[in-house]
Amino acid sequence: MNKKSFVKCLIGPVLFSLIVIWSQPSRAAVVGSDIIHSQDMYPAGGSYPILFQVKISKPWYIHGTKTGESGLIPTVLSLHESQGLRVEDIRFPEPERKRFEYAREPVEVFSGKIPVRARLIVGENAPKGQQVITGLLSFQACSAQACLPPEKVEIRLSLLIASQGAHVEYINRAMFETMYAGTASSGPVRGWQAGAGFWLTLLGIFIGGLALNLTPCIYPLIPITVSYFGGRSQSIRGRTFVHGLLYICGLAFTNSLLGLAASMSGGLLGSALQNPAVLIFVAGIMVSLALSFFGLWELRLPSGLNRLVSKNLGGYSGTFFMGLTLGIVAAPCLGPFILGLLTYVGQKGDPLLGFIYFFVLSIGMGLPLAILAMFSGALERLPVSGEWMVWIRKVFGWVLVGMAGYMLQPLIPPQMGKLALFAIILAAAGLHLGWLDRSSSDFRVFPYIKKGLGIILMTGAIFVIVAGYQSAPGVRWIPYDPAIVAKAAMENRPLILEFYADWCGPCRALKERVFKHPDIVKLSRSFVTVVVDLTRQHPQQEELRRQYQIRGVPTILFINNQGKEERILRIESYVGPDEVIKKMKRLIAQ
Repeated sequence: MNKKSFVKCLIGPVLFSLIVIWSQPSRAAVVGSDIIHSQDMYPAGGSYPILFQVKISKPWYIHGTKTGESGLIPTVLSLHESQGLRVEDIRFPEPERKRFEYAREPVEVFSGKIPVRARLIVGENAPKGQQVITGLLSFQACSAQACLPPEKVEIRLSLLIASQGAHVEYINRAMFETMYAGTASSGPVRGWQAGAGFWLTLLGIFIGGLALNLTPCIYPLIPITVSYFGGRSQSIRGRTFVHGLLYICGLAFTNSLLGLAASMSGGLLGSALQNPAVLIFVAGIMVSLALSFFGLWELRLPSGLNRLVSKNLGGYSGTFFMGLTLGIVAAPCLGPFILGLLTYVGQKGDPLLGFIYFFVLSIGMGLPLAILAMFSGALERLPVSGEWMVWIRKVFGWVLVGMAGYMLQPLIPPQMGKLALFAIILAAAGLHLGWLDRSSSDFRVFPYIKKGLGIILMTGAIFVIVAGYQSAPGVRWIPYDPAIVAKAAMENRPLILEFYADWCGPCRALKERVFKHPDIVKLSRSFVTVVVDLTRQHPQQEELRRQYQIRGVPTILFINNQGKEERILRIESYVGPDEVIKKMKRLIAQ
């Protein structure tokens, strides 16, 4: 072969390799961030606006800042405090709501260039000169058909700190004036709309607040309320409605602040709830509190605190204070439910929504007591305390166990495993509350109520199991093992290799809508079907990604009976059943 022929032979493969490499999107380049300063230096002892401009490459999107029910990973920007320097009040713009083929509901996403507002706080003792604040931008990038694994990009905020009173030069003024003038009144991102679902949620929370009045911790508040308002019946005559309103508002104010605080830390809480250790810890707290409801241990407040809140206080301020302290006395019973609601509003990340949810819960919880305060005759209609209230306490204990099971769902991969967990909880609750519990009451119907609830729960457990088995059978996937892939090649059997993750919306849509199609299930019996689950960090994840050139998930590889991939059949996005059937038949025909 002469020199010219050798060069010609070499150019072809080189150009092909360059094209392949160029066509592979760089994961590191999917999302980047630039810092936009408002001035050339920052004097100590001040607060200054800054912008982070997040750049998202086409055709990718990153999710909004709230964790939705779909399990998508939220976008979180966090910076570490360093030597008197900190960044706070980080605000993303309003996200887009886009519909994707694989998602039933619109998904909140960011795309293109998005400005993120923040405020730099420089302490009086901050060191002068060039300083750096580091942080992380956590996100998950998805296109209309596929998703990349969750990633974290390091953020480095380099700035010059000057002495107090130093002369500064303002820069990028037009951008900052436009940004802050256009969004100053918008406040934090709000992702909820007051539709039917919102009002039904409020109604459910209100009813839950009313139901909390059946717990034993609320019952001791009745004599406190009666003695307080009864002793002042003459002095507040004609103003009972105002006092009752202040009483319930005091309660609502305390609990609503909890909801506001939880929602303002929603990004951090939502991100933490992706960590298995955090999920296990929260579930453990709920189970331990449930055990206290079952009477295995007692959760009490110091007696001095109980005496403090029952002291006689006068006037409107005294009534309002009584409402404020009501939550303290009720804490042993209400704490678990407040914990669950705190987790929920923390995932939503909306301060206004968190305030409203806790306000409505508090109104429901305090309304019977407020009515009792205004109409003392209602005391005669209250049920007599007894063992039936201990049984009610145990019912709430099982509610907590169910909440713990819900928290642990992401850690139980197979769908049948999740159904089995809830079936066991329902069956155990029904058996305990309906038959094993020995609580009694003078109410004639009480034994029938116990047995009825037990039967309902046991029936629910059976329904969950039956519904799981009756659901359309899907393709049976074998967890990835190199030996299985090698064995399929030795036996001359074609193989389908799927790269999947729970945090990938298109992956879940393929699993539920495509791989349960009867024709696909039937064809899959001619294949060895293997799945690489990337929901959590896989020991061989990077090696497999390089070996099979995986850019994102879902990715489905069709490997012939010689152990070689038919690259032309590869699927790298959500597709319908017809497309998968066509590719499966084509591989069988080969």
